[in-house]
Amino acid sequence: MRNNRIWARILGVEKTIVEGVEYDDDAGCVVVSVRPTARARSRCGVCRRRSPGYDGGAGRRRWRALDAGQVTVLVEAPAPRVMCGEHGVVVAHVPWARHGAGHTRRFDETIAWLATHCSKSAVCELMQVAWRTVGSIVDRVWSDTKRKIDRFGGLARIGIDEISYKKGHKYLTVVVDHDSGRLVWAAEGHNADTLRGFFDLLGEARCAQITHVTADAAAWIAKVVAERCPDAIRCADPFHVVAWATAAVDKVRRGAWNRARAKAIPRKRFGTRGRPRAGTGNTGDPYRERATVVKKSRWALLKNPENLTEKQTVTLRLIELEDPALYRAYLLKESLRLIFQMSLEDAVVELGRWIGWARRCRIPEFVALARSIVTHRDSILAAIEHGLSNGRMESINTKIRLITRVAFGFRSPEALVALAMLGLGGHPPQLPGRNHPRMSQESPKLWGSHTPSHPW
Repeated sequence: MRNNRIWARILGVEKTIVEGVEYDDDAGCVVVSVRPTARARSRCGVCRRRSPGYDGGAGRRRWRALDAGQVTVLVEAPAPRVMCGEHGVVVAHVPWARHGAGHTRRFDETIAWLATHCSKSAVCELMQVAWRTVGSIVDRVWSDTKRKIDRFGGLARIGIDEISYKKGHKYLTVVVDHDSGRLVWAAEGHNADTLRGFFDLLGEARCAQITHVTADAAAWIAKVVAERCPDAIRCADPFHVVAWATAAVDKVRRGAWNRARAKAIPRKRFGTRGRPRAGTGNTGDPYRERATVVKKSRWALLKNPENLTEKQTVTLRLIELEDPALYRAYLLKESLRLIFQMSLEDAVVELGRWIGWARRCRIPEFVALARSIVTHRDSILAAIEHGLSNGRMESINTKIRLITRVAFGFRSPEALVALAMLGLGGHPPQLPGRNHPRMSQESPKLWGSHTPSHPW
């Protein structure tokens, strides 16, 4: 086999003729001179349609290829321009690199794979590139990937949520497929206009195929879903509903603590030397003791009964004896939580009873909560009937937070979204020139049950 063919195999290029190989002493790298085959020449760099030549462009240029051992390899070729009927004057397409890229396809694909598996310091040191360059490559690879796949095919049950990715109230809106568990779409922002962008991409016909939508009680999500998917069943996330009751209990606890503390006798202050005389020190105060018990009862009130420690169980018993209103708030929270574990028929009856109890409980926080439950009653019962929650959403959000740590330093949220879509969108990047029988047989969920340990 000739040396030129060997170098073509090493570079992994197709429709490319290797003309020569030399070592550049000044740059300290191997330079491989190539040219496209006759059938691959004179094509638009954007749409790849055959187009007439325009000029020689900026002359010869170089692309970074994968290193050969410890030696940097560059691909060098002329970069003429062509006149495309649709895109005008553009640089001609080359088969070994994407349009506008300074790296070969194999280099891009290797970087994308490493970015979804390694820490940023490892990627930068191994491949000798800047982290911002990694962001550009990831964005480029995802743009190429999403043109080849149908992200929205077969969507029927989706979950919608927002996640903070940066300080200063910077959010991403994310959409997850409940059936496959993959991330379908993500974009910067958390408002109605941002979400409408997803449904615009989905199209009217596919919007009509959406049967279930899970989300929290955000009004802007409900508004857009009602506009674009009026026939879809909206399911309230049980975790958020119980969190409302948990927040109400904690608010009642803080109020009880403040009231008990206000009734307590102020403690006397003494000098720093010696003990106070007999009969002049601080005496026992039941209100102060009650305030102490209530203050330290937070986790006893918020945890599930089966998870309570022995000490927390005693604290809960003291609350029952000393503060009936606070204990009643605890029982209301637990009763609401247990409703989500019932069958639909029992849940309908018990939810009605719970609403009546909350309305009569004379606890302002739970009276207000009862009004919210009535507002979202249909979506709560739909979640119980269909067994849907935002559990998959929370799993994806946790992984996106991990990716956010990895993507620190990206110039734009688009690069972060591209990395999240590559890792969690069901079509992860693969190392070039490798066969992945395991990945082709398993469900393509990166960082799932077969997750390798990560340095971050």
